Formats: sequence, structure tokens, C-alpha cells
Amino acid sequence: MSRLLLPLLLLLLFLGQLSALLAPRRRRGASPPSPAPYLTRYLSQQIDHFGFDENLMFQQRYLIADQHWKKDNGPILFYTGNEGDITWFCNNTGFMWDVAEELNAMLVFAEHRYYGESLPFGNESFSDSKHLNYLTSEQALADFAVLIEYLKETIAGARYSPVIAIGGSYGGMLAAWFRMKYPHVVVGALAASAPIWQFGDLVPCGAYFTIVTNDFKKSGTGCSESIRNSWSAINHLSSTDAGLQWLSNTFHLCSPLKNLQDASMLKGWLSETWVDLAMVDYPYKADFLQPLPAWPVQEVCKFLKDPSLSDKLLLQNVYQAVNVYYNYSGEASCFDMSETATKNLGQLGWYYQVCTEMVMPMCTDGVNDMFEPQKWDFDALSEECFRLWGVRPRPSWVLSVYGGKNISSHSNIIFSNGGLDPWSAGGVTQNISDSLVAIMIPDGAHHLDLRSRNPCDPKSVKQARVLEVHYMKQWIEKARREH
Repeated sequence: MSRLLLPLLLLLLFLGQLSALLAPRRRRGASPPSPAPYLTRYLSQQIDHFGFDENLMFQQRYLIADQHWKKDNGPILFYTGNEGDITWFCNNTGFMWDVAEELNAMLVFAEHRYYGESLPFGNESFSDSKHLNYLTSEQALADFAVLIEYLKETIAGARYSPVIAIGGSYGGMLAAWFRMKYPHVVVGALAASAPIWQFGDLVPCGAYFTIVTNDFKKSGTGCSESIRNSWSAINHLSSTDAGLQWLSNTFHLCSPLKNLQDASMLKGWLSETWVDLAMVDYPYKADFLQPLPAWPVQEVCKFLKDPSLSDKLLLQNVYQAVNVYYNYSGEASCFDMSETATKNLGQLGWYYQVCTEMVMPMCTDGVNDMFEPQKWDFDALSEECFRLWGVRPRPSWVLSVYGGKNISSHSNIIFSNGGLDPWSAGGVTQNISDSLVAIMIPDGAHHLDLRSRNPCDPKSVKQARVLEVHYMKQWIEKARREH
């Protein structure tokens, strides 16, 4: 099967970039100012919580900080780790550090199995599908539940501590699912930018890219149109060797383009860049995937004002735009299209999860969005997953195990979403009940509310955090009364 015929998402899988569009993305970036110190601990966990034939164990890493904890059953804020190194999430979830003192809370950051140091089979963990068989969200949630029970049993004064799950992106999905599946373990959950409905046909497959496009449309006249026109410009130029050489030189690529497949890689790389920019469109300078200025989409759009330019002039402007993203520091001598995602992301693990449980349909039409038309092709994904891992995805399993939109019987979950964040397309953006609450942050990108307080924070995210703490205090008080 030709790579050129596959949807954008599969193209990115081939190029080692699938997590760019299928994983709720994580950032490399800036730590909260002088975070309070934490202790690193390990707990022996069952590799398989749901079978009894084997009794293999692995060491799960977790981080703990109790500087502000009220030792007489004070609350525990429990970060449900996701697809990467837990120290990175710890240092990028400033909200928890900011509210720990107010809530008299202990902080726990639990690493997700198969990521960071929590590798069930060590260096063999990713060797084949047999070793990867225990990489599921259900096993990860069971790890979290066992860890919390262990902490309550072994930490003096924690036996009746109410626990609140907190997570962002895939971690936010886990936080919500944790409350649904283990309501006796956590009294509530804050699920930030958690696309729990980006499955099956619960939401239109094109909604994600429509939001990306709207971010650019709102950030500058002619901006999204320039990007939409850039694809045909690349197609024209890549049809000749001279054009490929011109593209290589213009975009300062470390490895020159040699054929149409390489040109498709260039388009995939650019697509990922626009998506990343939408997700990290924050109101202040930040160092996430890359060091970026405040409101980076607006900065990028300053170079993309005239979509009617000739192919070469248009693409020279596109280069200036991506230069904001990849070379804001001015230190890059050339651009490596394979280096877009942070090193702290466990990409191999996430590829496997996409090929099994985390099947999130996405598509583009080139009309309601600024991307080349790409239909969702589950069969192609399935074939590629079988080629890579010897497994086939089960697109309806997440709906079966977590309920899809039929979740009204659950309680005490806050779903927060940013209006600028493309992942809000698959998020819960309206209240479901009095205790399944949606908080919208119109000026917010990808889980801005979980980041540290900043003087440039828009009013909407300040209000969101106040509301989140308000609900947490309610859950904590109710749990105390019940004990």
C-alpha cells in the first residue's frame, strides 16, 4: 500500500509522527517556578491485574510531595500519569503545586506503565506484542487503584484521606475513567482537555481540524487560506527534481527531498506544526514542544497574509511562519522533519495504544479546514498496525468499557476544555448533570488550567481554576462527613 494513498494520520505513523495527531499531546517545557521538592518512590505491581496464570511483577515509579499535607486524613491530589516520563508531567502541572497549600493536600504523581521508568519487561517491554499485551488503560487504572490503597495503608494519617484524580489530555481521560471505574477509590476527578468522546462516531471526524483552522482564521486575515493554498504549491514544485531542490533549500531541511514520498513527509511535518501551534497557543512565552512567543499563532499569521501569491513566494512565507515555531531561539541551522515531538513522550508505547484501544477517527475535507482532504481509513490503520505489531485495533472497545456518551450515572467529574484547543472537539463541553460539570475556557489552549498561574492568564482560566477548587472542596467536605 502506497504511503501517498494513506490518510494523513497513517502517513504520520509511517514517519514516526502519528502521536502528533492521535495522542493528546504533551510538551517538553518550562517547569513551574521552583517547584516544591518531591520524593521518588517505587511500588511492585502486578504486570497482569486481570489474569491469574502468571504472577509477574514490575516496579511502578511515583512521586510524592507532602509539604502542605494535613496529616490527619488531609486530601490527596493524584495525577493520573499518561504517555511519558512522570517527572516531566510533575514539573508541568503547576496548578497542583499552586493549590496544594490551600487544600492542605498531598501530591502524588503516578507513572503510567510502559512509560518513563515504569517498564514491565525492562528493555524487552517494546520487543513484540506479547510483551506489550499489558499496555492498556484498564491495567494502568488498576495500577493507580492499587497504589492509592497502598499509600493509605502505609502512610500514617492517610487511611481516610479523600483522593481526587487530576490529569490532562490522555491523563485527563484516565482521570475521568478512574472516577467512573473506581468511585470507591477517588471521590472526584478533574479531567482537563480530555477527549473521551473522540471515538467511534460520537463526534464528527473532521471537528478537530476545523478547530485548528478556526484558530488560524481568527488570528490573521488570509492566514488559514495561505496554508490551504500551500499544499497545491508544494505539489506543483515537488513534481520536478529542481522543485524538490528548491523546497529543500527554502525550508532549510537537514535532509534534502528526493521524491514525492519525501514531499508528502514535508506536508505531514507542516500539518503537525500547525496542529501543535493551535494546541500551545498560550497568552505568554512558553517552552513546550519548542520555545515560543506569546500567542504564537498570531505571530505565525503575520507571515501569512496573502494567499494569492505565486507558489514560491507563498512557500517562502510559509517557511518564515514555521521558523517562528522551530527557530524562535535563532539557534537552528537546519530543520529535521523527524524531530517534532518531545523526547519525554513515549512514542512507541502510544503507537501501540493507537493500534489497540485508542482508535480516534480523524479526517479533513479541505473545505471546513485548511488541510488536504484525507478520509478516515480504518482498514488502512488496521493493516499498518498488523504490519508493525501483529495486532489489530478494536475501535468500539473504549465505548464498551467506558460508556461513550452514556455516562450520566457517574458523578463528581469536572471536564475542562479550552476554546482554542483542537482536542475540545472530542471533549465534554456541556454539563451532563449537577456533578458532571463542563468548564469552557474560551481563551484557553491545551489544558491551560493545569499550568502554573501566570500574570498573563486570561480571566476565563482564572475563573475556571477558582471553580475547579470550589468543586474539589465540596468533594473533600462530603467525604469527611461520610467518615
